[in-house]
Parts: sequence; C-alpha cells; structure tokens
Amino acid sequence: MAGMKIGSMLKDLLVSFFSAPVTEKYPFERPETAERFRGKLYFDPAKCTGCNLCSKDCPAHALEIAIIDRAAKRFVARYNVDRCIYCAQCVQSCKFKCIGMSSEDWELASLHKAPFVVNYGKEEDIAALLAKPSQGKTVPEPAG
Repeated sequence: MAGMKIGSMLKDLLVSFFSAPVTEKYPFERPETAERFRGKLYFDPAKCTGCNLCSKDCPAHALEIAIIDRAAKRFVARYNVDRCIYCAQCVQSCKFKCIGMSSEDWELASLHKAPFVVNYGKEEDIAALLAKPSQGKTVPEPAG
C-alpha cells in the first residue's frame, strides 16, 4: 500500500460496491461455446472404412481404430481423452468425415480414470474387443 492513497481506495471501493458483478455463475449457467470449439471427439462407425489415417496422424497417440470385420464395416474407435491435445489432426486426416470434435462436450473433469478411455462403436463390437486378449499391440506413451 505504499503508492496507494486512501482517497483512491475509497473511490474504487464505492465504484465496485454499486456496480454489477462480472463473475459468471458457471455451473448453473453454461457459457455459449463457439461452433469451431474443439471439445471431445465423436466417431461415426457407419462412415468409417478402417483406413487408420486418423490413428496414424495423431501426434499424441490418443486414437486407435480396431477393425473387427472390414467387409461388414465393424470398427471400434478407442479414444484416450487424457492423451488428446485437441489439435484436430485426426479430423482433418479423415476423408470420410466419420470423426469430428464436439463443441458441446467439453466438460471433461473427473475423479476417476474410467471416463478418460472412450470406446465408440456398436455395443456387441466393443464387448467382443474388450473380451479378446491384446495381441501385444500397445500404443506408445506420449513423450514428457
């Protein structure tokens, strides 16, 4: 308080006392998000061809496409939310527009690890994939 005078402090106090607060009531009033906002990924397995370009181009190794039956178009996308850097490289790499980034689903905080691994696809395909033991394929951990 070396450089501040009592008169200027009282003036600031009176101005802030009679003005409306600028804080938002966040949990109760959700802010509008821009249409181009990069939130959580969504995946449409019906459009997917299993080319794996999205998985190969992801710099954070956050996306894996498991091919169950290419002829029947049965794919499961495993999305590691905690690895994702929201760069949208996978979205740009997909020629068939089966991957996108949601502007609505952006509140991703959690106390548990389970919500950070999301499997997209038909329920029976996901169950079959989870029941099958892994064949040594592991996704490299991101550097750092």
